[in-house]
Amino acid sequence: MSTISNAHRPGGMQRPSGSRPWCSECHTDQHLIVESIEALHPPQEDLVDVSYTCVECDYFYAHPANVHEVAAILNRHGQVMGVLQFGGEYFHCGTPMNSVSYGTSSIPGVELPRRHTIHDVHLPTRLLRCGCGFQMEVPD
Repeated sequence: MSTISNAHRPGGMQRPSGSRPWCSECHTDQHLIVESIEALHPPQEDLVDVSYTCVECDYFYAHPANVHEVAAILNRHGQVMGVLQFGGEYFHCGTPMNSVSYGTSSIPGVELPRRHTIHDVHLPTRLLRCGCGFQMEVPD
């Protein structure tokens, strides 16, 4: 741990900083719902990759952000978060969802003009269920 504020890094590198979670349309962070939080690769001190939606104007954002600013949004009283993806887990009602089954989902193909066809896509999936009964299917 350095005791020097704003210490210089080798090769002139600056300490990276994330953008504040913010809606550029509403000009506030009051309507944001955090959808996922992941570690940056390579890891960076106090920064995470965050994705979120503004429920007021339906804009979606994803970028590195300071972990404390993301936590402040998650800790707001009355925050309804829906499903949060965090570290490879899915959370609903504040608890991790459980895998209850594995399967395959199909996305039907389409026929395009000039004898081109997009064939069916088969995707391995798993069914997740929350203790409240909510469930969803995600790619495996």
